[in-house]
Amino acid sequence: MTSTVKLQRRITFSSGHRYWLNRLSPDENHAIFGPWASPFNHGHNYVLWVMAEGEVDPVNGMVVNIKWIDDLLKERILKPFDQKSINDEVPEFRDLSPSIENLLIHFSSLLEDLPGEATLTHLKLEEHPLLYGELDLTTPQGPMISLTRIYEFAASHRLHTDLLSPEENIRLYSKCNHSHGHGHNYLLEVTVSGQPDPISGMLADLSVLDQVVEEKILARYDHRNLDLDVDELQGMVTTSENVARAIFGQLENQVPGRLERVRLHETARNIFEVARS
Repeated sequence: MTSTVKLQRRITFSSGHRYWLNRLSPDENHAIFGPWASPFNHGHNYVLWVMAEGEVDPVNGMVVNIKWIDDLLKERILKPFDQKSINDEVPEFRDLSPSIENLLIHFSSLLEDLPGEATLTHLKLEEHPLLYGELDLTTPQGPMISLTRIYEFAASHRLHTDLLSPEENIRLYSKCNHSHGHGHNYLLEVTVSGQPDPISGMLADLSVLDQVVEEKILARYDHRNLDLDVDELQGMVTTSENVARAIFGQLENQVPGRLERVRLHETARNIFEVARS
Protein backbone atom coordinates (compact mmCIF):
# COMPACT_ATOMS: atom_id res chain seq x y z
CA MET A 1 0.00 0.00 0.00
CA THR A 2 1.32 3.44 -0.96
CA SER A 3 1.91 5.94 1.81
CA THR A 4 1.58 9.01 -0.42
CA VAL A 5 -0.96 11.44 1.01
CA LYS A 6 -2.25 14.79 -0.21
CA LEU A 7 -3.02 17.58 2.22
CA GLN A 8 -4.61 21.02 1.94
CA ARG A 9 -4.14 24.07 4.14
CA ARG A 10 -6.33 27.16 4.00
CA ILE A 11 -5.44 30.73 4.91
CA THR A 12 -7.27 34.01 4.46
CA PHE A 13 -5.97 37.53 4.01
CA SER A 14 -7.36 40.93 3.06
CA SER A 15 -5.60 43.13 0.52
CA GLY A 16 -6.26 46.13 -1.63
CA HIS A 17 -5.17 46.40 -5.24
CA ARG A 18 -5.92 48.17 -8.49
CA TYR A 19 -5.79 47.36 -12.17
CA TRP A 20 -3.73 50.34 -13.19
CA LEU A 21 -0.10 50.51 -14.31
CA ASN A 22 1.54 53.88 -13.68
CA ARG A 23 3.87 53.47 -16.66
CA LEU A 24 0.86 53.49 -19.01
CA SER A 25 -1.46 56.32 -19.96
CA PRO A 26 -5.08 56.37 -18.77
CA ASP A 27 -6.25 55.40 -22.27
CA GLU A 28 -3.83 52.46 -22.35
CA ASN A 29 -4.94 51.29 -18.91
CA HIS A 30 -8.60 51.41 -19.91
CA ALA A 31 -7.84 49.57 -23.16
CA ILE A 32 -6.04 46.78 -21.27
CA PHE A 33 -8.15 46.40 -18.12
CA GLY A 34 -11.53 47.49 -19.46
CA PRO A 35 -14.22 48.03 -16.79
CA TRP A 36 -11.76 47.11 -14.01
CA ALA A 37 -9.31 49.92 -14.83
CA SER A 38 -9.04 52.49 -12.05
CA PRO A 39 -6.20 54.44 -10.44
CA PHE A 40 -7.86 53.80 -7.07
CA ASN A 41 -7.75 50.65 -4.97
CA HIS A 42 -10.48 48.18 -4.24
CA GLY A 43 -10.17 45.25 -1.84
CA HIS A 44 -10.81 41.53 -1.46
CA ASN A 45 -10.99 38.99 1.30
CA TYR A 46 -8.81 36.36 -0.35
CA VAL A 47 -8.87 32.66 0.45
CA LEU A 48 -5.76 30.68 -0.46
CA TRP A 49 -5.65 26.89 -0.49
CA VAL A 50 -2.19 25.31 -0.49
CA MET A 51 -2.09 21.68 -1.58
CA ALA A 52 0.88 19.40 -1.12
CA GLU A 53 1.72 15.71 -1.41
CA GLY A 54 4.30 13.45 0.17
CA GLU A 55 5.17 10.22 1.89
CA VAL A 56 3.92 9.67 5.41
CA ASP A 57 6.76 9.75 7.92
CA PRO A 58 6.82 6.34 9.65
CA VAL A 59 7.80 7.93 12.96
CA ASN A 60 5.46 10.92 13.33
CA GLY A 61 2.69 9.78 10.94
CA MET A 62 2.70 13.08 9.00
CA VAL A 63 3.46 14.21 5.48
CA VAL A 64 4.60 17.48 7.02
CA ASN A 65 3.97 19.18 10.33
CA ILE A 66 1.09 21.61 9.76
CA LYS A 67 2.72 24.03 12.20
CA TRP A 68 5.71 24.25 9.83
CA ILE A 69 3.34 24.98 6.92
CA ASP A 70 1.59 27.67 8.95
CA ASP A 71 4.87 29.32 9.91
CA LEU A 72 5.88 29.46 6.25
CA LEU A 73 2.54 30.86 5.14
CA LYS A 74 2.57 33.51 7.85
CA GLU A 75 6.08 34.65 6.94
CA ARG A 76 5.83 34.53 3.14
CA ILE A 77 2.15 35.25 2.41
CA LEU A 78 0.36 36.82 5.36
CA LYS A 79 3.12 39.15 6.50
CA PRO A 80 3.72 40.81 3.10
CA PHE A 81 0.10 40.71 1.82
CA ASP A 82 -2.44 40.86 4.66
CA GLN A 83 -3.87 44.35 5.21
CA LYS A 84 -1.58 45.71 2.49
CA SER A 85 -1.98 47.53 -0.80
CA ILE A 86 -0.46 45.02 -3.19
CA ASN A 87 0.53 47.57 -5.85
CA ASP A 88 2.19 49.87 -3.34
CA GLU A 89 3.59 47.63 -0.61
CA VAL A 90 4.65 44.41 -2.35
CA PRO A 91 7.77 45.26 -4.40
CA GLU A 92 7.17 42.57 -7.04
CA PHE A 93 3.81 44.15 -7.95
CA ARG A 94 4.80 47.79 -8.24
CA ASP A 95 4.88 47.40 -12.02
CA LEU A 96 3.04 44.10 -12.36
CA SER A 97 -0.70 43.57 -12.56
CA PRO A 98 -2.03 41.98 -9.32
CA SER A 99 -4.31 39.58 -11.19
CA ILE A 100 -5.30 36.25 -9.70
CA GLU A 101 -3.03 34.58 -12.25
CA ASN A 102 0.03 36.66 -11.34
CA LEU A 103 -0.64 36.20 -7.64
CA LEU A 104 -0.79 32.42 -8.08
CA ILE A 105 2.51 32.40 -9.98
CA HIS A 106 4.13 34.57 -7.32
CA PHE A 107 2.81 32.45 -4.45
CA SER A 108 4.09 29.27 -6.10
CA SER A 109 7.59 30.76 -6.24
CA LEU A 110 7.37 31.65 -2.55
CA LEU A 111 6.21 28.17 -1.55
CA GLU A 112 8.21 25.89 -3.84
CA ASP A 113 10.46 24.79 -0.97
CA LEU A 114 7.88 23.48 1.49
CA PRO A 115 9.28 22.11 4.75
CA GLY A 116 9.86 18.42 5.28
CA GLU A 117 9.39 16.14 2.30
CA ALA A 118 6.14 17.70 1.08
CA THR A 119 5.86 18.78 -2.57
CA LEU A 120 3.64 21.68 -3.62
CA THR A 121 1.08 20.41 -6.17
CA HIS A 122 -1.74 22.95 -6.43
CA LEU A 123 -2.76 26.43 -5.37
CA LYS A 124 -6.28 27.79 -5.36
CA LEU A 125 -6.97 31.48 -4.80
CA GLU A 126 -10.51 32.71 -4.25
CA GLU A 127 -10.87 36.42 -4.95
CA HIS A 128 -14.57 36.44 -4.08
CA PRO A 129 -17.33 33.79 -3.92
CA LEU A 130 -17.96 33.87 -7.68
CA LEU A 131 -14.37 33.84 -8.96
CA TYR A 132 -11.29 31.76 -8.22
CA GLY A 133 -8.07 30.74 -9.92
CA GLU A 134 -6.01 27.57 -9.73
CA LEU A 135 -2.42 26.66 -10.47
CA ASP A 136 -1.83 22.97 -11.17
CA LEU A 137 1.85 22.03 -10.94
CA THR A 138 1.33 18.35 -11.77
CA THR A 139 0.32 18.38 -15.45
CA PRO A 140 2.76 16.65 -17.87
CA GLN A 141 2.95 19.75 -20.08
CA GLY A 142 3.95 21.99 -17.19
CA PRO A 143 2.11 24.32 -14.79
CA MET A 144 -1.47 25.07 -15.84
CA ILE A 145 -3.34 28.18 -14.73
CA SER A 146 -7.12 28.31 -14.83
CA LEU A 147 -9.90 30.69 -13.86
CA THR A 148 -13.34 29.64 -12.68
CA ARG A 149 -16.39 31.87 -12.86
CA ILE A 150 -19.60 30.90 -11.04
CA TYR A 151 -23.11 31.63 -12.31
CA GLU A 152 -26.67 30.92 -11.19
CA PHE A 153 -29.82 29.92 -12.98
CA ALA A 154 -33.17 28.45 -11.97
CA ALA A 155 -34.89 25.82 -14.09
CA SER A 156 -37.47 23.06 -13.90
CA HIS A 157 -37.46 19.54 -15.32
CA ARG A 158 -38.84 16.06 -14.94
CA LEU A 159 -36.83 12.86 -14.95
CA HIS A 160 -38.70 10.55 -17.31
CA THR A 161 -38.00 8.33 -20.30
CA ASP A 162 -40.53 6.85 -22.69
CA LEU A 163 -38.25 3.81 -23.02
CA LEU A 164 -39.52 2.62 -19.63
CA SER A 165 -42.97 1.91 -18.33
CA PRO A 166 -44.66 4.32 -15.88
CA GLU A 167 -43.94 1.89 -13.07
CA GLU A 168 -40.27 1.58 -14.06
CA ASN A 169 -39.93 5.37 -14.27
CA ILE A 170 -41.31 5.77 -10.77
CA ARG A 171 -39.08 3.02 -9.44
CA LEU A 172 -36.00 4.56 -11.09
CA TYR A 173 -36.60 8.29 -10.58
CA SER A 174 -38.93 8.25 -7.55
CA LYS A 175 -40.33 11.71 -6.72
CA CYS A 176 -38.22 13.26 -9.51
CA ASN A 177 -40.68 11.60 -11.92
CA HIS A 178 -43.63 13.68 -10.64
CA SER A 179 -45.81 14.47 -13.63
CA HIS A 180 -45.63 18.23 -13.10
CA GLY A 181 -41.86 18.31 -12.65
CA HIS A 182 -39.78 20.13 -10.06
CA GLY A 183 -37.09 22.84 -10.03
CA HIS A 184 -33.57 23.67 -8.89
CA ASN A 185 -31.50 26.75 -8.23
CA TYR A 186 -28.45 25.60 -10.15
CA LEU A 187 -24.90 26.87 -9.66
CA LEU A 188 -22.68 26.62 -12.72
CA GLU A 189 -18.89 26.73 -12.57
CA VAL A 190 -17.12 27.42 -15.86
CA THR A 191 -13.35 26.88 -15.86
CA VAL A 192 -11.03 28.14 -18.59
CA SER A 193 -7.26 27.89 -18.86
CA GLY A 194 -4.55 29.67 -20.81
CA GLN A 195 -1.41 31.73 -20.61
CA PRO A 196 -1.72 35.08 -18.82
CA ASP A 197 -1.20 38.14 -20.97
CA PRO A 198 2.19 39.67 -20.07
CA ILE A 199 0.70 43.13 -19.50
CA SER A 200 -2.79 42.55 -18.08
CA GLY A 201 -1.74 39.38 -16.24
CA MET A 202 -5.06 37.82 -17.24
CA LEU A 203 -5.55 34.62 -19.22
CA ALA A 204 -9.05 35.54 -20.39
CA ASP A 205 -11.29 38.58 -20.61
CA LEU A 206 -13.92 37.89 -17.95
CA SER A 207 -16.37 40.30 -19.54
CA VAL A 208 -16.24 38.22 -22.74
CA LEU A 209 -16.61 35.00 -20.74
CA ASP A 210 -19.64 36.46 -18.96
CA GLN A 211 -21.17 37.51 -22.26
CA VAL A 212 -20.73 34.06 -23.82
CA VAL A 213 -22.18 32.25 -20.81
CA GLU A 214 -25.08 34.71 -20.69
CA GLU A 215 -25.91 34.20 -24.38
CA LYS A 216 -25.28 30.46 -24.64
CA ILE A 217 -26.58 29.29 -21.27
CA LEU A 218 -28.19 31.73 -18.86
CA ALA A 219 -30.52 33.48 -21.30
CA ARG A 220 -31.66 30.11 -22.63
CA TYR A 221 -31.78 28.01 -19.42
CA ASP A 222 -32.78 30.44 -16.68
CA HIS A 223 -36.45 30.18 -15.64
CA ARG A 224 -37.04 27.61 -18.36
CA ASN A 225 -38.37 24.09 -18.48
CA LEU A 226 -35.31 22.09 -19.52
CA ASP A 227 -37.45 19.34 -21.07
CA LEU A 228 -39.45 21.70 -23.28
CA ASP A 229 -37.52 24.92 -23.85
CA VAL A 230 -33.87 24.00 -24.50
CA ASP A 231 -33.16 22.64 -27.97
CA GLU A 232 -30.04 20.64 -27.19
CA LEU A 233 -31.82 18.78 -24.38
CA GLN A 234 -34.74 17.62 -26.48
CA GLY A 235 -35.13 13.84 -26.60
CA MET A 236 -32.90 13.12 -23.61
CA VAL A 237 -33.50 12.64 -19.92
CA THR A 238 -32.61 15.95 -18.28
CA THR A 239 -30.44 14.49 -15.55
CA SER A 240 -27.74 16.83 -14.32
CA GLU A 241 -25.24 14.54 -16.03
CA ASN A 242 -26.85 15.26 -19.41
CA VAL A 243 -27.40 18.94 -18.65
CA ALA A 244 -23.72 19.37 -17.70
CA ARG A 245 -22.64 17.62 -20.91
CA ALA A 246 -24.93 19.84 -22.98
CA ILE A 247 -23.58 22.99 -21.34
CA PHE A 248 -19.99 21.89 -22.00
CA GLY A 249 -20.89 21.34 -25.66
CA GLN A 250 -22.49 24.78 -25.93
CA LEU A 251 -19.47 26.55 -24.44
CA GLU A 252 -16.62 24.58 -26.02
CA ASN A 253 -14.74 26.67 -28.60
CA GLN A 254 -16.91 29.66 -27.71
CA VAL A 255 -15.37 30.95 -24.48
CA PRO A 256 -12.11 32.89 -24.30
CA GLY A 257 -9.22 30.61 -23.37
CA ARG A 258 -9.52 26.84 -23.32
CA LEU A 259 -12.60 25.32 -21.71
CA GLU A 260 -11.35 22.87 -19.08
CA ARG A 261 -14.51 21.88 -17.24
CA VAL A 262 -17.99 22.75 -16.14
CA ARG A 263 -19.39 21.84 -12.75
CA LEU A 264 -23.13 21.87 -12.21
CA HIS A 265 -24.37 22.12 -8.64
CA GLU A 266 -27.89 20.71 -8.67
CA THR A 267 -28.23 20.91 -4.90
CA ALA A 268 -25.81 21.42 -2.01
CA ARG A 269 -25.34 17.64 -2.03
CA ASN A 270 -25.17 16.91 -5.77
CA ILE A 271 -22.39 18.23 -8.00
CA PHE A 272 -21.71 16.99 -11.53
CA GLU A 273 -18.55 17.68 -13.55
CA VAL A 274 -17.65 17.39 -17.21
CA ALA A 275 -13.95 17.93 -17.87
CA ARG A 276 -11.87 18.01 -21.00
CA SER A 277 -10.48 14.52 -21.58
